[in-house]
Amino acid sequence: MERKKTREESFEKNKTNDREEKNNDLIIGRNAVSEALRSNRAIDTLLVLKGERNGSVGRILAECREKGIVIKEVDKKKLDFLCGQGNHQGVAAWAAVHEYSTVEDMLNLAKERGEDPFIILCDELEDPHNLGAIIRTAETTGAHGVIIPKRRNASLTWAVGKASAGAVEYVPVARVSNLASEIDELKKQGFWVYTADMDGSNWCETDFSGPVLLVVGSEGRGVSRLIKEKSDFVVSLPMRGKITSLNASVAASILMYEVARQRLGIKAK
Repeated sequence: MERKKTREESFEKNKTNDREEKNNDLIIGRNAVSEALRSNRAIDTLLVLKGERNGSVGRILAECREKGIVIKEVDKKKLDFLCGQGNHQGVAAWAAVHEYSTVEDMLNLAKERGEDPFIILCDELEDPHNLGAIIRTAETTGAHGVIIPKRRNASLTWAVGKASAGAVEYVPVARVSNLASEIDELKKQGFWVYTADMDGSNWCETDFSGPVLLVVGSEGRGVSRLIKEKSDFVVSLPMRGKITSLNASVAASILMYEVARQRLGIKAK
């Protein structure tokens, strides 16, 4: 009987720890959020109760806009749930697991290493575990950074940091407002844009020399039409089974390692 009780207690303790870990990057309440902003803590997203603008909330919103922080209006039921019924006062914020970088940081990193830039661009990738896995592989393959959109994409939350196995500390991640405009700007700087999608060229017969921008689409919809139209090359992996697609992070990893193989001059048999 004692052994059973110990197992149950252990199970409950693990559930509690899971809940705490999932919310350990949520800052709750007006004062707490204001202090986080004042101390320049990395904030991923501000959550504000729909229609709430009174008192210090207006100042918080203005500061978030000035800093380019994503603001999301949510209803009371959702905010209560996320805050565990805590006194949120209409405001909460997700803290980022790491400071965001800029695309310029990535270009400077490539220059410091004396390498052609190699950047991954995620087009509305929603699963934080996929984003974390991509950041992890980007680090191991020598990529200079990962670009994500400000909205409709996983961001640098605790779950992404965990899935990256610490790679967020070494790989610059930039959030941009418009992916299409960013692609246009990078193409002006000599980048070749390679998009992972169906019905493209064989991945192992593709030349990845020069500055590379590798585009990975969302889990369900793939790459958007506009982004695909801006690509120089569409690259595909062979599908031999009944399932016609790979997990986004798996496909991205295969292509990243092909870029690394070519850059390292490793000959394929």
